[in-house]
Amino acid sequence: MTDLPSDISGTQSLLANQSYICDRALATVVFLSLKLGRPLFLEGEAGTGKTEIAKTIAAALGRRLIRLQCYEGLDASGAVYEWNFAEQMIAIRTAEATGGADRTALKTELFSDDYLIARPLLEAMQDQPGGPPVLLIDEIDRTDEPFEAFLLEALSDFQVTIPELGTIRAPEPPIVILTSNRTREVHDALKRRCLYHWVGYPAFDREIEILQARAPEAAETLSRQVVAFVQKLRTEDLFKKPGVAETIDWAKCLLALDVMTLSPEVIADTLGAILKYQDDIQKIQGSEARRILDDVRAELAPAE
Repeated sequence: MTDLPSDISGTQSLLANQSYICDRALATVVFLSLKLGRPLFLEGEAGTGKTEIAKTIAAALGRRLIRLQCYEGLDASGAVYEWNFAEQMIAIRTAEATGGADRTALKTELFSDDYLIARPLLEAMQDQPGGPPVLLIDEIDRTDEPFEAFLLEALSDFQVTIPELGTIRAPEPPIVILTSNRTREVHDALKRRCLYHWVGYPAFDREIEILQARAPEAAETLSRQVVAFVQKLRTEDLFKKPGVAETIDWAKCLLALDVMTLSPEVIADTLGAILKYQDDIQKIQGSEARRILDDVRAELAPAE
């Protein structure tokens, strides 16, 4: 288990050692979250590295990553616990068959840890090898308001309540990271319990650093063309703008095809790596892709 970083620069270095390149503002809020034991709420466009930072922190600190993937209709049974109904029925039938069905004793046995299936929130409240885990509550904006209200207890006191067993409190608070793609506003009461940071698209030089860290085999010329082209795409009127994740995916696809430099033909063949909606692909294909590539070449020409 790695010790927590002692300052902001140490936090940047800790993340960089796992190939996660971030600016000082993000490193600051991560440092404060770790130092103060406060949940971290990361909001921003999809594909900007919000989920990845939780994975990176877990790997860097040698902690277990526990991920709660949010979805519409998520409730306590999906997030905290459920009872192993099948095993409970077997125990009931076995007790009946052997004549040992003492109702009080059987009820106590059935609602014990032996038949409890822990879900992410409960797992995060339990002892873990290597120290308190990193709890990633991913895409909280996909849930509804009742689940947000339910989270308040967990994030306020780092505890969950199971009616049959009582309240379970974490011996040490987990490192909590919540992410949101802002498909809807998350309630202020939940945000107040967290440190907040907006994760936007990186500037050109920062995105080059990220790409070099994640796809170091890419030549500098290709890396600069890829980043410049993707950044140009983000200024277009698209249904879904490509994130940093798409930049990395596209570069890896181009490397797999032994591409050394961008061309209209290569772009047409690989647009599906950066654009995920057919309407966007149709809009960029052909002359539009050529126009963007010409702009990219003109801008990069002095540096090249």
